[in-house]
Amino acid sequence: MKKLVTTFKVFAVLSVLALQSCRDENNEMNQQETTQAKITADDLKKEIIPLPSKVVPDAVQLQLNESQKNLETYLKNDLQIAGVAVLGKITPKGIELSKSLITDKDQYIASGNIMDPSSVKIGKIGDLYTGEDLTTAQQGLKDAITEEVKSDTNVMEITWNSKDGKFTTVCFYNDSGIIWDNIFGGLVMMDTRGNSEASNNQAAKVVSTWYKQWWTANWLWGSKRGEAGYQITIYYSGSTVSNADVSDWGYISLGKAKSESKITKKTGAYGQCRYALGMCTPTGSLSFNSSNFTVSFSGLGSNIVSNGTKSLYP
Repeated sequence: MKKLVTTFKVFAVLSVLALQSCRDENNEMNQQETTQAKITADDLKKEIIPLPSKVVPDAVQLQLNESQKNLETYLKNDLQIAGVAVLGKITPKGIELSKSLITDKDQYIASGNIMDPSSVKIGKIGDLYTGEDLTTAQQGLKDAITEEVKSDTNVMEITWNSKDGKFTTVCFYNDSGIIWDNIFGGLVMMDTRGNSEASNNQAAKVVSTWYKQWWTANWLWGSKRGEAGYQITIYYSGSTVSNADVSDWGYISLGKAKSESKITKKTGAYGQCRYALGMCTPTGSLSFNSSNFTVSFSGLGSNIVSNGTKSLYP
């Protein structure tokens, strides 16, 4: 009986060792597969057709020049364009490789409003994002490439100087301008105070008046990228409001936007509305809570969120 127990113990030890060996082999295979699956810029360059000219179109050069000026104005030496190298025209296979490349955790990305330098973050995706935020960011970047980069798109490599050192990004463009780059696409120019406008009708028998407020997000080169806002209108006779209505809007190129509004007081001494507005770049997400009528932002990325009320008097 004792001999049987001893034999059983030996068998158990051997089984554990064999199982551990299998696990080690599986782990090693998984690591090898992960390493093999990693896409590099050199892999992408193999799927790019050289162009006859290494000069970017005038529209792209203008955007580069204006972006450089704005970066110098707001970020000083924290981020500057150090160089541009035209690679060529991307192939369909190259587009698929691009989705993996620009979302790789070792690729650089930026977020924030350059008009508020304290909001700007620059670094590797894996350093800036973790957990669900990382998943959201990577999916948003893949969606941007899927939506915008086609087989007639050109590619260039941009070298950047930052306060933490030099790095490169892959930038997609066509004759009309820049389509996507993790730095250009992640940063915005935005006046967080927003803009406002009111009706100015001086007629003797005014029956309505309105007030509009909106926020604008711009690309680094200055052109509009998105906008979110609302407009409230009241209808009145004398000093008494008889009705009120409100409208809202929100959109952003290569990003996400939400807008909601409702009238909370439509008759009496004044009209009143509530508004919930938000815009963000692809690496973040927005949600609307109907119970407290607010839009909120989650994750990381450039964003503006504005929730509030507005009262309008005759």
